[in-house]
Amino acid sequence: MAETAIYGYIRVSSKDQNEERQRRAMEEYAISPRNMIVDRQSGKDFDRPGYRRLMKKIKPGDTLVIKSIDRLGRNYDEILKQWRIITKERKVQIVVLDMPLLDTRHGKDLTGTLISDIVLQLLSYVAQTEREFIHQRQKEGIEAAMARGVRFGRRPAERPENYEEVKGAWIRGEISGRSAAKQLGVSHTGFQKWMKAEHAERTKINKNKSM
Repeated sequence: MAETAIYGYIRVSSKDQNEERQRRAMEEYAISPRNMIVDRQSGKDFDRPGYRRLMKKIKPGDTLVIKSIDRLGRNYDEILKQWRIITKERKVQIVVLDMPLLDTRHGKDLTGTLISDIVLQLLSYVAQTEREFIHQRQKEGIEAAMARGVRFGRRPAERPENYEEVKGAWIRGEISGRSAAKQLGVSHTGFQKWMKAEHAERTKINKNKSM
């Protein structure tokens, strides 16, 4: 009979997040570092290199350890689907460290299975609604900040030292917009944005003066 293995799956939502908390939990569970698989990207889908590698490695009788249920993803239906694939199709046990009830190695009788299924569906639902709630709060926060005049997105490029000189030549019709952009070291689109922004600002000032 082939020897079984224990794998730990770690996921953080972006490259900026630190997976150390999940990694420490795996180490405390005595999982070998070579059996820890990490993904650093969104849980919105399962097109993840680490997860694909994990699915190729695991075999019947192995155990998969995750810190929390939302490490499998944050979509209710997808979490349930992946849980079914891992436990039913691949015949692999799952241990969720933050929720001891979700340990498929134990409670395999009818009552234990029923309790696990209920807890799994409840936590999957909570994970998805929490994600939606966070997105809604972020959206409301951005809208409120924009109402206060806060601007988001890429910081506007600094005007070079020769900006006024080149702009003046363009206004007088001595050079084309593309030539002006080239002299300023920006794209033609970038130069046009500068001109539009200044025009909008002048229009706003003149409007305020006439009030």
